[in-house]
Amino acid sequence: MLKEIEILFRKMIFHLLIAVSKRKRNANVPDFSKIKNVAFIRLNRIGDALVTTPIFSVLKKKYNFSITVVADKKNAFVFRNNPHIDNIIVFKKGFAGLKDVLKELNKMDIVVDLHDDVSTTVSYLVAFCKVPYKFALEKENYKLFSSTITKKDASVSHVIDRVSSILQLFSITEFQKLNVEFYPSDAAKENINNLVKKLNPDKRFFIGFNISAGSDARFWGVDRFRKLISLVKEKYPDIYTLVLSAPGDIDKAKDISTGLAEHYCSQSFEEFAVIISHLDLLFTPDTSTVHLASSAKIPMFGLYVKFNTTNQIWYPYCSEYEAIITEEPNFEKLDVEQVAPKFLKFLEKIYNGK
Repeated sequence: MLKEIEILFRKMIFHLLIAVSKRKRNANVPDFSKIKNVAFIRLNRIGDALVTTPIFSVLKKKYNFSITVVADKKNAFVFRNNPHIDNIIVFKKGFAGLKDVLKELNKMDIVVDLHDDVSTTVSYLVAFCKVPYKFALEKENYKLFSSTITKKDASVSHVIDRVSSILQLFSITEFQKLNVEFYPSDAAKENINNLVKKLNPDKRFFIGFNISAGSDARFWGVDRFRKLISLVKEKYPDIYTLVLSAPGDIDKAKDISTGLAEHYCSQSFEEFAVIISHLDLLFTPDTSTVHLASSAKIPMFGLYVKFNTTNQIWYPYCSEYEAIITEEPNFEKLDVEQVAPKFLKFLEKIYNGK
């Protein structure tokens, strides 16, 4: 009942926003040679931000627009240092934040909603900004936009393919293979390069076991990680193993690594990304880490929860990978005996290929 009320309320909001915007759908294609300023809106999660990054280099190369990204404090760092992005606006919640962003959006020639699904906040921004062209993937609030493109089927298409469909609205249908683009700072690179030299001076085959994910449902368990790492070290005693974690999981990382491996944790996502680029193989249950592996083309073995959805899993777009997928809501029933044979077979393939 509450869900039905929520859907009804959202529809009412969209009807109101459409009335306020008074924007007719426009089938005309802009003269892109005369377009100077384009803004892209991508709020919320890190992984969602990372999968939008491939489109900016394509647009910059084709048209050399001045590109602005509207992000929020959770994901703005994903776009920093990107040579194809000219400006980043950090959205602040509340009326004042909406007003400030609208002021900047009104300077644009085109505003693009990069969200795969409907965002009420973005709907407000799009409805009230006075911009001649508004682009998006086609979804429930499509009438707010001057042009939309049909969204690819999530059950058979990768999220990057779905997001990059936006390029068709810019009359771009052919481009080279896309990939996630993340640009850590020089300081982050130097710090991690020095750390890796100390941790693995002999440059042994290097596996990173990332234990952190976006929710507790995707924590595989201390004992399971310990057992899998033990199996790896038993079969490949010369391999260097490192347990990776987010700051909130540092105690779990210590419990897993004690007597088995080193552990690494950093407050800096940039440094975390750089250390992944040094790996020969990544084991992870976290989708944002998957995209970092793709960016650096690092082979990856993933644990995925695919509960109550037909959407394709977020596998790495440009990395060799293998995965275990459970349709349970968490990893409680995913034992080491189910994971180890497939992981060790994949490890052998990557190890022998080095």
